[in-house]
Amino acid sequence: MKIRSVLSAAVLAVATTFASTQALAQDTFTLRLAETWGPNFPIFGDTTKRFAETVEKMSDGRLKVRIDSANKHKAPLGVFDMVKAGQYDMGHSASYYWKGKVPETLFFTSMPFGMNAMEQYAWFYHGGGMELMQEVYEPHNMLSFPGGNTGVQMGGWFRKEIKSLEDLEGLKMRIPGFAGEVFAEVGVNPTNIAPGELYTALERNTIDAVEWVGPALDLRLGFQQIADYYYTGWHEPATELQFLINKRVWEKLPADLQEIMRVAMRTASYDMLVHSQHANAEAWANIREEYPNVQIKQFPDDIFDAMYAANNKLLKEAAAESDMAAKIIDSQQNYLEQSRAYTNISERAYLNTMAEVE
Repeated sequence: MKIRSVLSAAVLAVATTFASTQALAQDTFTLRLAETWGPNFPIFGDTTKRFAETVEKMSDGRLKVRIDSANKHKAPLGVFDMVKAGQYDMGHSASYYWKGKVPETLFFTSMPFGMNAMEQYAWFYHGGGMELMQEVYEPHNMLSFPGGNTGVQMGGWFRKEIKSLEDLEGLKMRIPGFAGEVFAEVGVNPTNIAPGELYTALERNTIDAVEWVGPALDLRLGFQQIADYYYTGWHEPATELQFLINKRVWEKLPADLQEIMRVAMRTASYDMLVHSQHANAEAWANIREEYPNVQIKQFPDDIFDAMYAANNKLLKEAAAESDMAAKIIDSQQNYLEQSRAYTNISERAYLNTMAEVE
C-alpha cells in the first residue's frame, strides 16, 4: 500500500507539474513600452513597431507589446525612471541619456572616435559588451539590449562655418552624451533637448547649432531650412538605441517568450541599421537636389586634434573615477584595436580602392 501511495503521489506530482506548464504556456502577456520618440517617428518608431509585430507573430498572440509614445507618457527623457519603477514594463531610448543618473550608461550608445556599427555589434555579442551592459543595469532592476543602430551620425547643423577653435567658443549646441563633454572641453556650451523641441530651439536661436542623427531624420525636422553648414561625424560612429526591460517583468515570462523577445529585439536592431542606410542615402539625394545651399563640411584639423585630446583626457578621468567605467573603457579600446586592424584591410581597403577606380 505504501509503494502504491508513493507512486500515486509521484504520478500526481508529475501530472500537476505538466498541467501547470501547459497552463503557463497558454498564458497571454501584454507589455507596455514607453519610447522617447513621438508618435510615428520615422526609423526609431518603425523599430519598436517591427519589434511588437514580430513578438506577437512568433508567440502566436501569447505576447503583445503596447507602445506609448512621448506624447502619451509626457516624459521623453524619463524612460529610465519609468521602467525602473515598473510604471512601464519596457522602454526604447538611448543609453547615453541616463549619464546624469548612472554615468556608466553612456558608453553603450556610441563613443567619439570609437567603433563603427559592425565593430560595435561584434563587441556587444561576441566581445563581452552585453555582459558589461547588464552589470551596469542590474542594480537598477533592468535589462538592456541593443535596440537599433543609425550608423555614423552627422556632426551637426551650424548657422556659421566653423573655421577654427575660436568659432566654437561659447557656441550653444544641442549634443548629448560623451561628445557633449568633449565639445565642452573645447569651448562649446552643450545642452540636451528632447527631439520634438529641436527645430524650434534652432529657429529661435535658443541654440546656435544642433546635432541630431543623419539626413533621413534631419530632413524631416527641417534643419536644412535654417542652417547651411552640415558637418561630417566623429562623435557617434555607431549610435545604438536600447530596449530596456524591467527585470521583474522579464523573470515572469516563460523561457520561450524570453527567447522570442531576444530574437525580436536583435532582428529589429538589424532592421533599423539597414533602414537607416537606405533612408539616409535617399534623403541626402533629396537635400542635394532641393537645398543646394547646404554645404558639407569637415571640422579643421586643429579642432579634431583638440577634440581627440579632450576625448582621451575625459576617458582617463572617467576610468579613474569609476572601476566600472574603467572596465568598459578598457574592453572597448582593446576590442577596437583588434577589430579595426581587420576593418583597415577589408572595408577601408575596399573603399580606398573604389575611390581610386572611380
